[in-house]
Amino acid sequence: MSPPSKYFQNIEQYRQDLLIQTELCGEAMQFKTTWGLFSPRAIDDGTKLMLQYIQVNEDDDCLDIGCGYGPLGLTLAKLAPNGHTCLIDKDFVAIKYTEKNIQLNKLNNCDTFLSNGLDQVSEKIGRKKFNLIVSNIPAKVGNELLSLFMVDALNHLEPGGRFYVVTITGIRKYIERSFKEVFGNYKKVKQGKTYTVAMTIKE
Repeated sequence: MSPPSKYFQNIEQYRQDLLIQTELCGEAMQFKTTWGLFSPRAIDDGTKLMLQYIQVNEDDDCLDIGCGYGPLGLTLAKLAPNGHTCLIDKDFVAIKYTEKNIQLNKLNNCDTFLSNGLDQVSEKIGRKKFNLIVSNIPAKVGNELLSLFMVDALNHLEPGGRFYVVTITGIRKYIERSFKEVFGNYKKVKQGKTYTVAMTIKE
């Protein structure tokens, strides 16, 4: 009988949670992840770039759209201890791991729930609005969903609230046009070879 292939030899190992231990914005953070989630072995470069340049106030109420396993939103929760952070994603596995990581990082000022874009936000939190919304937007999200993100973000921000996105640099001009059309303003925060961080303000 031939020995089992490498696929069978490693299969139980692949079922185990992965653990990332890192420092983000000067905060020691831990994240449990799994195969099938975005960037399961390390914090992705887009998230790290945004966190280098984002401005967060201690009492900001924050929203992370498309949170994955939570590196961006949970770091915001650390940086805004006097505010409340919501992390949303359309993937139930992402929400499951975000819940694990809220507990792992001993955070009590955040929550997470399923939402396709922002369609469940009002139902979950009522009329409450945010000071800061962030999103690490996938490269192939599509113009239709991006349009929904833009308009819904506008409607869920307090006056003076900020919306930060990080995208692949190839769609930075689309983001610029969209921000100007929906919010009336645009600021390029940092452009790298692969990713660009941009922000807009609800005036």
